[in-house]
This record gives sequence, structure tokens and C-alpha cells, in this order.
Amino acid sequence: MAGPAALLVSIRHQAGALHTLRAAAAPHPPRSPPQPSHTQTFSASRSDPAWQSPGEDTEVSEPGGAQKLQEERKALRKRPKKGEDRGDLSPLNPDEPRLERLAQPGLARHETLREMALRSKVSRLVEATSRLVQVEQTLLLPLLQQHPLSLHPKDSIEFRNICSHMALQREGQQFERDLHEAHQCLKTIIEKLICSLAVSPSDSCIPVRSALRQILRDLLAM
Repeated sequence: MAGPAALLVSIRHQAGALHTLRAAAAPHPPRSPPQPSHTQTFSASRSDPAWQSPGEDTEVSEPGGAQKLQEERKALRKRPKKGEDRGDLSPLNPDEPRLERLAQPGLARHETLREMALRSKVSRLVEATSRLVQVEQTLLLPLLQQHPLSLHPKDSIEFRNICSHMALQREGQQFERDLHEAHQCLKTIIEKLICSLAVSPSDSCIPVRSALRQILRDLLAM
């Protein structure tokens, strides 16, 4: 049987895990897409005939050059203006496949949604941990001063260690595995507390058990 001192040790480790989880739940800075350099943009704009102004003087040094220039100007006037529907979605750059261009924005959205989902799971784990610490401090700690219970501080130490390792990952498969382990570890901590309170005949344990069961239900709904 353990008293308030053992519970204070568990609370201290859970509070450390809570601090780490809050840092992991913070949103990542947005990734900026790579921008072409000024030199590349200027070079591309000067080499493409479409960027030439219709009134720009062009030196003609080969036979038939004037007629070719007139044809290019006519083609330029027939091009759709900015904001018009292209209709056929043909590639702007003949060397760039259309499907590849259309797939790239979709991939970026998929990654962003996945990150948002993981951050939501971490946020809910933060909420459950915060509520557990609050119940332990306000309800369970006063109860232990009268009725010592069986506690397991090692589970809280493991929970803190898992959260610390998860915060170092920030993303990827290892981050998701750590998140799952942290979820299971917190579930174990709550279940053991409920079992310890169930063996006590005191009516004062009922509000604590009820609060812990509510936290467990919300945690299992994640």
C-alpha cells in the first residue's frame, strides 16, 4: 500500500510528460515551396516568345523572318487571357506531364491533413493527461491521507520517457508508434488506479472512480 508520497512522485512524472506533450502538440511551421531564382526567371522569360511584347522591335536576320514574326504575334493575340479557362488543361510546359503537375498539390494537401490528424491526437492526449493530474491532485491525494492504496509510479515514469522520446521525433512512423505507446501507457495508469479504488469499501472513493472512468472513456474514444 502507498500513501501521498508515492502519488506525488507519479504526479511529478505525469506533469513532466504533460509539458512535453504540449510542446509536441504545437503546430509545425509551414513549409514554403521552393522559389525559382531571379536569374532563372528572367532567363526563362526572355527565351519564351510569348513574353515578347507585340510592339517590341525584333531584328530579322533571316529570310522570311518578318512573316514568322507576324505569325507569332497573331498566335499571341489568340492566347487566352489571364483568368480564362484553359479548357483542355494542356501542360503549360510541353516537357512537364500534366498528371504530374496535377498530382503535386494533392500530395501536399495529403501531408498537411495527416499532420493535422496527428496533432489532434496529441492534443487529446494532452487533455486526458491534464485531467488525470487534476483529479489526482484535488481528489485522490486527499483520499490517500485517510486510505492508502496500491499505486504504480513506474508506469508514470515510463509514460514520461515515451513522451520525451516522441517529442524528439516530431514526425514520421516512429512518432506515430510513440504516440500509440503513450496512449496505451496512460490508459494503463488510469485502469490501475480504478482497480485500486475498487477494492476500497469507502464511499469517498466513488467520486474519484467516476472521474477516472470518464477520462478513460474519452481516452478510448481517440
